[in-house]
Amino acid sequence: MEMISNKKGIFFTIIAITLLSFFLISFSFYFIIQDRSAINRRITTLNNFVFSLEEDISRQGYISGYRAILSLEDYITSTGSFLEDAEDSIRETILNGTIKNETLNLMEGYKLPELNSRISEFGNKMNLIVNYSLKNISVTQDDPWNINIEMEIQIFVKDKSDLASWNKTERISSVIEIINFEDPFYIINTNGLIVNKIIQTPYEPFVSEKNISNLLLHVNNSYYIASPLAPSFLDRLEGKTGANANGIESLVYLPDLSSQGLIIHEKSVVDYIYFSNSEEEPYLIEGMPSWFRLDEPHLDIYGARDLI
Repeated sequence: MEMISNKKGIFFTIIAITLLSFFLISFSFYFIIQDRSAINRRITTLNNFVFSLEEDISRQGYISGYRAILSLEDYITSTGSFLEDAEDSIRETILNGTIKNETLNLMEGYKLPELNSRISEFGNKMNLIVNYSLKNISVTQDDPWNINIEMEIQIFVKDKSDLASWNKTERISSVIEIINFEDPFYIINTNGLIVNKIIQTPYEPFVSEKNISNLLLHVNNSYYIASPLAPSFLDRLEGKTGANANGIESLVYLPDLSSQGLIIHEKSVVDYIYFSNSEEEPYLIEGMPSWFRLDEPHLDIYGARDLI
């Protein structure tokens, strides 16, 4: 009987040890899973922060670039001179808030490198170490109506608890629409007397079965069309009049110039031709005012070939 009792005792002891082992293993797995879940949540938070950071840099690039163009147009107005290099000038203004080392007041607090301190401060509130460095910045125009600011950014984000970190290089773009910026051609060529904002025309087609109503409305407002024969917005900042695949053009409303005492020329009213030394033969257009003329290549663009 004593032997049977001992065997029972050993059996129950083994069961107790086994159950206790299962309990300890389960308990350990629970904390491992809990710990892993906490890490995953923190990594998700970090990923979301980095994504938001990239979006914020794009927004800041837009704001900085927009104010840079405004600042440079003010500079053109005050100096009466075009820019030597529009892309370099915009880049300098975005980075340093200057043009030829001259401070531009409109850029105060909006230079792109100033974003770093604000980002670091925000990251610190989330228990993150955050830093970014601007490796390169380029300014291009890939279509007639938009300027592209592309930034190469080195982004470093680290959790202060050493749970996770990001360290990568990203190319982030900001697209700036040129609508409502002032056309430098008008600023320089009228000595600042005439200001013409870039607004895309709503009046195409201009002539329909010899009806010139849209053409009249278009020229009366000096609206713009995309034209590969014309200079782009970046070209205009430099005073260039050559053709560009991303070109834009307006028709100069000569009565505005006349009212400011400016000399009127019998030339094509296409802006980059009128404000240049071009000798292209101008044609009067039936039904249009006596001062309105177009050069031969633009007769088809404005639907006026049958009206000369």
